[in-house]
Amino acid sequence: MERCAWVSEDPLYLAYHDEEWGVPQHNPRVLWEQLVLESFQSGLSWITILRKREGFRAAFAGFEPERVAAFDDADVARLLEDTGIVRHRGKIEATIRNARAFEAMGGARFKEMVWEAVGGVPVQNGFRELSEVPAKTPASERLAKALKAAGFGFCGPTTVYAFMQAAGLVNDHVVSCGCHDRVAALGAG
Repeated sequence: MERCAWVSEDPLYLAYHDEEWGVPQHNPRVLWEQLVLESFQSGLSWITILRKREGFRAAFAGFEPERVAAFDDADVARLLEDTGIVRHRGKIEATIRNARAFEAMGGARFKEMVWEAVGGVPVQNGFRELSEVPAKTPASERLAKALKAAGFGFCGPTTVYAFMQAAGLVNDHVVSCGCHDRVAALGAG
């Protein structure tokens, strides 16, 4: 099967690309997890995050926002020593702040805000080459601004666009990719 050019032959990458990336996600907790992982990915390669994903899940209480929202300074110190994750104080503290923002608005409102960025329906792009895929869009800029206003951090427009791609708000599989049409059908359904 032909795939998007960014995918390597690493089994984690293949599974992520083929089974998860671009699939429309509506579960608020999973959306939050995807946003957290994209925030940690900023400045790093995605394979680094995939290889540490289970470590992130363990470190951040299964990505249960209500539990992460209760983290304190001792938890930050613990996480800064955890080799199973990316140990970046700003990203760790933003994750806790983001959990608190998620809890303050509620999962249903978070999901609604995220999907409002694309009018409730996944954007079906028809890019032929990876070079055509933007790093950010007006929609990701609007969503980043809305997230910031709601108290979220480490969510700039480029990070938010990567999140939108991962969560299936946009279908950025190139048209020759074997996943493009399947993801488009999921978005239409």
